[in-house]
Amino acid sequence: MSAPRSPGRLRRHGPFVRFWAASTVSDFGTYVTSVALAVLVLVTLDGNAQDQGWVSAARWAPYLIFGLVAGIWVDRFSRRSALMVADLGRAVLLGVLCLGGVSGWLSVPAVVALVFGFGVLSLVGDAAYQSFIPQLVPRKLLVRANVRLEQSGTVAQTIGAAVAGGLVAVLTAPWALLLDAGSFLFSGIVVATLPGRPAGNDSVSKDRGKGPSLRSRVAESVRWLYGHHYLGPLAWSTHVWFIGSAIVGTALPVLILQAAGLGPLDLGVVLSCAGVGAVVGTSVSARCGERWGTGRVVVLARGLEALSVVALALIASLLPQLSPASGGRVALLVCLGAAQLLWGVAMGAESPLEMGFWQGLTPDAMIARMTSVRRSANRGMIVLGAPVGGFIATVAGVGAALWVAAGFIAAGMMLLAVSPFRTVRIEEVLLDDDDVAGR
Repeated sequence: MSAPRSPGRLRRHGPFVRFWAASTVSDFGTYVTSVALAVLVLVTLDGNAQDQGWVSAARWAPYLIFGLVAGIWVDRFSRRSALMVADLGRAVLLGVLCLGGVSGWLSVPAVVALVFGFGVLSLVGDAAYQSFIPQLVPRKLLVRANVRLEQSGTVAQTIGAAVAGGLVAVLTAPWALLLDAGSFLFSGIVVATLPGRPAGNDSVSKDRGKGPSLRSRVAESVRWLYGHHYLGPLAWSTHVWFIGSAIVGTALPVLILQAAGLGPLDLGVVLSCAGVGAVVGTSVSARCGERWGTGRVVVLARGLEALSVVALALIASLLPQLSPASGGRVALLVCLGAAQLLWGVAMGAESPLEMGFWQGLTPDAMIARMTSVRRSANRGMIVLGAPVGGFIATVAGVGAALWVAAGFIAAGMMLLAVSPFRTVRIEEVLLDDDDVAGR
């Protein structure tokens, strides 16, 4: 689909508006699943922190195993078709999880296996998702488009997490998973109505037999990513950040559901606070980037994220005084919610700028490959960090796991703070549509 001569406003790009709606519904269901899966493992199946870590690792292991070739595979097919298949396949797997949980045959190993399959489909969907957006809007609107997607995603996070806690408390975790299955089904149907470029759009895909080998294409993507003056430092910093984030993702449900003795509704309320913060963060993201520069805003956001995890670690150390058993339930929820609110503000401010930066500096023919290389490495860090976080939480306590997570996130921030990225402004380095078309 050819872009209009003038970028105009996003609402004038009808296919993007439909894509935005589908993404919002899917995001809503995803946050329901984030709560429901944690409760399913830690409460319904009576698992421990290590089990939670293995389930989290299984969700992202496909990115480590298949990630380097996923973008190349997506490049050979219609990105719209890849998105549609990924959405519909995930709907089926979540339906199986629901059926297994209701019928009673589900076990932690079975959850790990099904979540691994879910991760494979998510890998395909993610590779197509980020490379599909530049087909729907001009590059000059990419940051604005990502802001809108992040804003709707954070609203979905706010509502979805809170609703998930209530659904799990009333209907049990398996039935809550069925809601996400429905959201992926809706998304897949909407994506099927969108226009898309035909398969084999780039020069390599047009001649599979004579094009570069798989190894050379992966090597080209790796050289492009890690050799780039700005994208290289951002990639390395984000890899380190993801280790810390994975530990937080494993430790936080354990802190709330087991160490603090709170329930699914409380978990949903705390996670929804991050969504509230993210709404605030995404609302000011573009303006902050224009005023202070992409690099400075991302570095500051990473520092605030580390601070929020430090707050969680301090809360864990104060559990004897704040636990529900000692009458401190409200104070505990307020403290947890405040820490998550800060995390959400920082993430909301950072994410649209970072995503627009990735997309805006990468030629179209390489976006799917570059996205897969970057995401495979990031998710590989989750595969490492989630079990490690579960192990530390099981052996040394959830507080120790959170202190380690804060250290990794702070280290990732420092990597950016001493690199050329810290002063970059996206408007000064952005590729325009004519430049991209000529590559």
